[in-house]
Amino acid sequence: MRAIIIDSYGPPEVAAVREAPEPAPRDGEVVVDLTAVAVTAGDARMRSGVFPSGFGLVARLAVGLRGPRRRILGSAFAGRCDGERVAGMAGARLGAHAERLAVAADSLVRIPEGVGDAAAAAALFGRTTALHFLRDRARLRPGERLLVNGASGSVGSAAVQLGRALGAEVTAVTSAANAELAAGLGADRVVDYGRTPVGALDERFDVVLDAVGGAPRREWMRLLAPGGRLVLVAAGLGDTIAARGPVIAGVAAESPELCADVLRYVEEGGFDPLVEELGGLDAVSEAYRRIDSRRKVGNLVVDPRC
Repeated sequence: MRAIIIDSYGPPEVAAVREAPEPAPRDGEVVVDLTAVAVTAGDARMRSGVFPSGFGLVARLAVGLRGPRRRILGSAFAGRCDGERVAGMAGARLGAHAERLAVAADSLVRIPEGVGDAAAAAALFGRTTALHFLRDRARLRPGERLLVNGASGSVGSAAVQLGRALGAEVTAVTSAANAELAAGLGADRVVDYGRTPVGALDERFDVVLDAVGGAPRREWMRLLAPGGRLVLVAAGLGDTIAARGPVIAGVAAESPELCADVLRYVEEGGFDPLVEELGGLDAVSEAYRRIDSRRKVGNLVVDPRC
């Protein structure tokens, strides 16, 4: 089968279409013929070897000190299995940037009739992360004030929409070019970081979600109201280990229950996954270039059949 094989850490060009062995399912697994797969910031980090602060050695020990060895990346996917349309997250084994994928049968969820394959694959990564951190861990409540940094990306755009759906007052931080988009997603107010750096904000929020990473934790803590919670989606190792009290960090859950919730939101019109379809597997390198530019909007999806 055709797949994107990564042999070493490097720029987007290391993502090459090559022939790979057919997946060999283990007990309890099935093979899915993939029709749409997302290319995410997480994939880009593993391809480049540039990880959040402190995670470099840990990640390289897991992926490979010199880089992945014939590794197929990719997590969020949609496809066909036994005649049914299904979607899911590939988990730690990854492997979705290919024509076929072996995955645990009980991790799959059916795609509702009104949801396209590309929308299903696009929705899972960002929306499951937003649900896990905002709804289930920060327990965002109606009337609370939510600040989302990185509001036009996969996780950020999902967080803005979820905050709105949960009844929060949402402030979105993004570029001037994406201000209208953020407002259209449901933000009550949009802050252009080019004109107003986050550090210059003189407000307090009940929940602050940083989907970008890189800023000192103390900068975000200053923005919390009494009883506020700080969600660090792209936290470094130090912040992840130290996360307690008002600080929430770690790995987002990828349960089939969360995935089913996400697809239900899409079916009911409560979530726009902001899909951009780039083409086939040979477009993965272009997707990585978009992500590396830090100007990606929404979710990038490719069709392995092309």
